[in-house]
Amino acid sequence: MTVVDKKLDREERRRAQRAGVEALEASGALDELYSMIDAGEVQLDGKDGLIEQLIKAGLERGLQAELSDHLGYEKGDPAAELFSNSRNGTYPKTVATSVGDVELAIPRDRDATFAPTLVPKGSRRIGGLDDMIVSLYAGGMTVRDIEHHLVSTIGTEISRETISKITDEVLDEVLVWQRRPLEAFYPVVYLDAIVVKVRDGAHVRNKAAHIAVGVDMDGVKHVLGIWIQTTEGAKFWAGVCAELANRGVADVLIVCCDGLTGFPEAIEATWPDSLVQTCVVHLIRAAMRFVSYGQRKAVATALKSIYQAADAEAARAAMDAFAASDLGQRNPNTVRVFEDAWERFIPFLAFPPMLRRVIYWG
Repeated sequence: MTVVDKKLDREERRRAQRAGVEALEASGALDELYSMIDAGEVQLDGKDGLIEQLIKAGLERGLQAELSDHLGYEKGDPAAELFSNSRNGTYPKTVATSVGDVELAIPRDRDATFAPTLVPKGSRRIGGLDDMIVSLYAGGMTVRDIEHHLVSTIGTEISRETISKITDEVLDEVLVWQRRPLEAFYPVVYLDAIVVKVRDGAHVRNKAAHIAVGVDMDGVKHVLGIWIQTTEGAKFWAGVCAELANRGVADVLIVCCDGLTGFPEAIEATWPDSLVQTCVVHLIRAAMRFVSYGQRKAVATALKSIYQAADAEAARAAMDAFAASDLGQRNPNTVRVFEDAWERFIPFLAFPPMLRRVIYWG
């Protein structure tokens, strides 16, 4: 989903939510509630607040509906005596939710065969609380911090053992994802590194996350793997390529990477028939590194005629013209960067513009 699609989706949800509220307001159903809120007679959040009570009422009503479906008849149905199983009161249960602890009356049946799905047996947390804990942990909070945060903000007491269990379960799922089988063929694979915040013991530090992204035959990008490594080298990337091959990637048409020494050879050792393409964005950044501020705009414009050329021959002509120009003479490093990467830079120029946009890695 593109950024535009996500924005439209959010706007559509907001319109739908607003339309629902306006319909309720127009019906007058909220008038009394609004009056009570204005008068301070109703508390929205916190212990025994309206939101908590709505969750309680909704869950208990849903549980009763589940029991009716399980038994085969509604509560108070005169035909109830024809059924062998029947209602057998309720038992109390406290569940932790994203708005605090909620006391529920869980219905039960005489045969003890009722297994609710809204609040499963043994479950003590609902309403996305697990997701909240994982998010807090990923954000850098320790188990002790999360425990204190949940108590102080929503009044939910969850033991450190439970919090650790939740985060450990997520880590197990991550390991399964890291080792999952991959497709045999990807037309394009990108290999690059980005800086991310990573938990290191009790601290969160900035580290380089080396990432492999594959484009499938439908043009959809998939993250094939992420590796945290302090140093980036050809030997490390050779190991990444070997791991991807071991997980099923037998062939790649084009592999886009930066200009790291030995990187292309590491790729070709795994997929000898692949075409190694120097990442154009990395190349431009390297070429612009020592350009003075006053000349950056002019140099960037001149470089466009090279990497947007119709073919390799036109790109060569544009490169030679730039090198011979006054601007090129004053920026020999820019010329050198392109010259050194030339053989790995020109392959994507053989493709039409639509395919270039797929290969062009940013």
